[in-house]
Order: sequence, then structure tokens, then C-alpha cells
Amino acid sequence: MHERMIRIRGARSHNLRSVDLDVPRGSLTVFAGVSGSGKSSLVFDTIAAEAGHQLNETYPPFVRNRLPKWTRPEADELSGLSPVVVIDQRRIGGNARSTVGTITDTWTYLRLLYSRVGTPHLGESNRFSFNDPAGMCPTCSGLGETVEPDVDRFLDLDRSLREGAILLPGFGDGGYWYGKYADIGAFSVDTPLKDWTASERRALLYGGDEAARLGTKPPADYEGLVERFERIYLRTSDDLSDRKQEAIARFTRSGPCPECEGDRLNAEARAVRLQGRTIGEMARLEITELAEHIAAVREPEVAPVVEALVERLRAMTEIGLGYLHLGRATTTLSGGESQRVKTVKHLGSSLVEMLYVFDEPTVGLHPHDVDAMTDLLKRLRDKGNTVLVVEHDPAVMAVADQIVEIGPGAGAEGGRAVFQGPFDRLRQADTPTARALTERAPTNTAPRKGAGTVTVKDASRNNLQQVTVDLPTGVLTVFTGVAGSGKSSLAAELVDQHGAIVVDQRPIGRSRRSTPITYTGIAAPVRKLFAKASGLPAKYFSANSEGGCPDCGGLGVRYTDLAFMDGQETVCPTCEGRRFTEAALRHRVEGLTIADVDDLTIAEAIHRLPDPAIRKALHGLDRVGLGYLRLGQPLSTLSGGECQRVKIAKELREATEPSLYVFDEPTTGLHLRDIDTLVAVLDQLVEHGHTVVVIEHNLDVIRRADWVVDLGPGAGRHGGRVLYEGPVTGIEGTATARALQAG
Repeated sequence: MHERMIRIRGARSHNLRSVDLDVPRGSLTVFAGVSGSGKSSLVFDTIAAEAGHQLNETYPPFVRNRLPKWTRPEADELSGLSPVVVIDQRRIGGNARSTVGTITDTWTYLRLLYSRVGTPHLGESNRFSFNDPAGMCPTCSGLGETVEPDVDRFLDLDRSLREGAILLPGFGDGGYWYGKYADIGAFSVDTPLKDWTASERRALLYGGDEAARLGTKPPADYEGLVERFERIYLRTSDDLSDRKQEAIARFTRSGPCPECEGDRLNAEARAVRLQGRTIGEMARLEITELAEHIAAVREPEVAPVVEALVERLRAMTEIGLGYLHLGRATTTLSGGESQRVKTVKHLGSSLVEMLYVFDEPTVGLHPHDVDAMTDLLKRLRDKGNTVLVVEHDPAVMAVADQIVEIGPGAGAEGGRAVFQGPFDRLRQADTPTARALTERAPTNTAPRKGAGTVTVKDASRNNLQQVTVDLPTGVLTVFTGVAGSGKSSLAAELVDQHGAIVVDQRPIGRSRRSTPITYTGIAAPVRKLFAKASGLPAKYFSANSEGGCPDCGGLGVRYTDLAFMDGQETVCPTCEGRRFTEAALRHRVEGLTIADVDDLTIAEAIHRLPDPAIRKALHGLDRVGLGYLRLGQPLSTLSGGECQRVKIAKELREATEPSLYVFDEPTTGLHLRDIDTLVAVLDQLVEHGHTVVVIEHNLDVIRRADWVVDLGPGAGRHGGRVLYEGPVTGIEGTATARALQAG
């Protein structure tokens, strides 16, 4: 008989302290614990990693080389595993050609339908693909919109070249591209551009014949500003850096393609109709409505296609995505929406005995919508699969067969299994999760009064129905409502109309060399401390410069690429993982070597390093509850919730004049206990004169808001209206009001 347990012995990934655990197969198990306790290390970096690795081992080397690499976990024994499906919160992203239709394969079925029974008859289904030359609109190449340089924004005509008349990044005096225009002798560098001739300005922008007619001809390889901008920013790969994306947003304008008006397809494909609608019109219908229209297609020759497409569309509705449409770009989906889209792919699977691993599946869900997700988890289990869920939501814990709590604290204070059993027993236990379950945040009965108002006028983005709201300034406002009700759209309108500092869920730059030291900018003050104590230049205390061990380049480890096998990382034998040269390690500050600084926690560093700049830079991380992180810990090892709090700490540090802040679900990845810390941080921003707007479903955050804007009543076309705006004590008759009363 095969084993009915996933057996874990001596698990030691990241902060796990030799965890021994038996997890029942064929059941739904929730892994809980405070942020940073080691839940993800156990579920993703141990169980899922070993299952993924063992499955990859069954393939030949040629195939293995092209599969995702799984790093084998540190553990004495891991058995009873199945092939694993990981459904995480990473946004789908993709490029401009990726839509809800393409990512769920529903567009493939819809194309097939139109090619077989649409009129006039076109034949091949690729004639309806905007990613195929046979179907794409020739004007926008199937993108549905045209992006072109907004040339009026390129130049400040009141300035000369030397004064920075070219506003594009890297083109100012001393910038990388500056010399390509200022140093060629064709243009006057000290004359304001408004005093140039129109012909000279056109030569600067467009080159070509205008440049050839200049008194001093530019070099043969001269490019006008517009051509160079297009080459650098608009003809590059899909994976653009934040800096490039900012430049594109600032210096281009985009709009629906003038030919296809956003349909992405050529004229022949746009002319074909089914049920009286073109395929572009179908792609703009909400999924719930689209399913009804497709179900009405009665032609017997396409019955299997209709059945498969309707089944997939209804599955998307069941999981709470019925308000989306197939033409929606995947780049605009939230983390929670991305996760639910990925889940749809597995609903129709007839595979059993699989191992499904979910990362906080209720992220982005209003309490009203959580039942749909818990039903899905139970359905996957009842088909004969093992479902492991990392989750903080008590509603998910309540439906689990058992809960495993990792803790008791975060970082070095966690990494142990402190509870295993059913939900009713957890409520009686003395663990951080059990204690948090019995405490409820008090409702804010004395909200702060706004200093003024900021108005969002006539918002009609996505499903918003000409919404106008007055938001009080200098207080904490929460936008809430069911999934798809228009919260994010309203926040985006607020940012567009008034400008704001947005703290969203995108991960921070997480390379192996990026640590709290580099991120907070304390590397330079730390090096100066050691330079002052030793009399050596500061560069001798940088692992990325003269102070780095020459054999491992200052990484502390050596990496060997073993092709189709997992790469091997070994501790550098020269520096023994310390990263620095012997010469650098000889010198001490407060009894610490430069390598010892990496091992300090943030809380310890604040007390032990004698420098006000260091203390000030780290104080923000300590205030958001990250004092347990070690200074040298790679940011790549941080959980999603920890990453977002690192961003919040950065904003706290840099906030000076009163600003408008917009937070996108900041409780993502936070344990119930840590929500108090988060709200305290938001309160600190308000006390410093800032206006804070939060998109949030967490009831404890809503209860403590000064002002609530509740959207709905439903999702998509059934939402987009303001149901209530005012103090939290006055809300009634909405899904949010019912959740507050029940929870």
C-alpha cells in the first residue's frame, strides 16, 4: 500500500530548525504562522521543491535542461510526494500580446468557432489570431493600440542644450547621450532652443534631410532624437526595466489603433459575425455574459467546441472572475486575479493524486467572495488530490482538515512546528495565530477629521460609472468592495488626476547581491565607519570592490553550472563564506568585523553601530516589524509580505512634505498579529500630515479607517458605483457592512 503521509524529517531550508512533520495526503492542510516564520520555506522551498525536482528527474537530460530548475532542499528525508502544481501570487505579467483569452486558452476555442461557423466563412482559425500575420491588424501589428513618441514633451525650449533642454533620461549635460548632440559642432550649446530656427529644431528631432542642410553637417551615423528614442525604448524586448517603463509613460502617447479600434484584427476577421456579433465584440463582453451567448450556438458540427468553451467560461465565473473579459491584458491583472486565472487551468483536469500548492489564494478577495475560493480548494481535494495552502485568512483555516502553524516568531525566532491539528483545537491553543483569532480590532468610533478634500471627478475607467468622490485629506481612507467592483480603477483615477506615491504589490529588485544594507543605502556609512577606524579607503570594506574575496567575487559562495542537473553552490573555501579579504577582516568597530555586520539583525544594528545615519535609515524597517531581518540577508529570500513592508519603510524614510499615498492591499502576506503593526505605520504617515488611501478587504483595517468608500454592488458591469462614503460606523446594507457585522 502506498504511503498516506507526506513525511518530512530534518527540514532545514532558510530558517527552518530541523522540522519533523507528517502531512496527511488526500487532505486540505493550511500552513499558518506570523510573517517570516518559515511557512513558505517549508511548503514551497522544501515540499514543492523536492516534488518538482523528483518529477524533473524522470525526464531525459535534453528535456530537463529546458524545465524550471528546482533547488533541492536541505532535509534528512522527504517521502510520500506526488507531482506538484504550484499556484502562486506572481502576477502573470506577460507582454502586450497576452490577454485573459490567450492565457486561459478560451481565445483559441473562440477563434475555432468563428472559423467554422462564422459568416462570411474565413476558414483557418489563425485568421482570427492577432498574434499571427494572417489575422493581425497591419496598422498596430495586433496590439490594438498605437504607441508613438510625444515629441512636444522631449524639449524645454526655454533652455539651451547645456542647461538640459533635452528632457529625455540620459540626454542632459554630462548624460550618456548628451555628447551625441552637443559635441558634434552642428548645434549651438548655449542658445535657448526657442531662439533656434525651426529647421534646426527639426534637425535635432528628426535628423534626415533637415540635418543634412545644417551649416555644419553632423556625422554620418547621426540619429535624430525621435529615432534614437524609438530605438532605445520602443523597439526593445518585452521585459522592460522600471526606468524604461517610466520613460515610455512620460514621453509617449498611446491610443486605440485608428484602423481596428482596439480589436487587434485585420478587416477580413473583423467582418465575420456569429450570433450577430464580431469576435472583437465578443471579446469585450464580460465572461458571464459571453458564456450565455456561446451556449446559444446550436450548430452540431461545433458542439464539442461550444461545450469546452462554455465549461471553461463558467469555471472562471465560479471562481469569481466573471467580471473580466477575454480582451483584458494580463499585465493589468492584480496578484489575486492572476492566481485565480492560473487556477482555472486545473479545474478541468482529470488527474488525481496530485499535489496542489497555493500561496494565499484569498489575496484580493472580499470576505463575500472567499467562499468561492474555499469551495474550489475542497473540490480539488475531493477529486483525490492533496492540497497545501499557505494562508492567514481564518475562513480558509475553518474549512481545512488540519492546520500546521510554523513559528512561534519570525526569522531566527521561528522555523519550528508549534501546532498541528484541526481548527477548533487551534482556537484553544496558545500560539500567535490562536491568540490573534480571539482578538478583534475595535471599530473606529472617533475618526480623525479631514484637513480638506481631494476630489476624483467623473471617473469612468473600466467599469466605473461616472463616479465622483470627495476624499478627506490628512486621514486614513479605505477603498473596499467585492472583487471587481472598481476599487483599483478608482485608485488609478485618483493617481492620474492628482498624482500620488503608489506602494503596490510588485516585488522589489531582488538579486542575490541586494540586501537590507544595499536597499536602505547604509552600505556607504558602514564602510566609512570601518575606514575611519582602520585608516584604509572605504572601498576596502566593500565585498563588491577591493574588499571582496578574489576567489568568489565577494559572494561567499561558488556556483558551478551542471547543465541539466541542478547547479551546485558551495561555500567559498578561501573566505569560508565571509565574502571579504583577510586584510578587511582584521579591522573592527564595536568589536565587529565588516563580515559580522551582515549577521546583525536590524534591531541589533540600531543599538550597536555608532552612526546616526545608519540608525535613521534602519529605523523605518524596524518600525514596520522587520527588526528580525539580518542586514546581509538577500532580499530574494523575503516573502511577498516582507517585500511590501520593505517598500513601506522606504517611503516612511523618504516622506518629507505632506503627500498622497495609495497602498494596494498592504495586508498581503501579513499574519493577523502583524496587521496591528501595519495600521500603526499607516497612522504614523497620517500623523506626519500625509493623506493615506488603502485598497483593502481586511476587516481589521476597514474597522480602523477614518473614512470608507465602498464600491459595488457587484463585479464588472454590476459594480462601478459608490454604495457608501463616510465613517465606518455608518456603513450598512452592503456586502462589506454584512462582513463587518459577521466578522
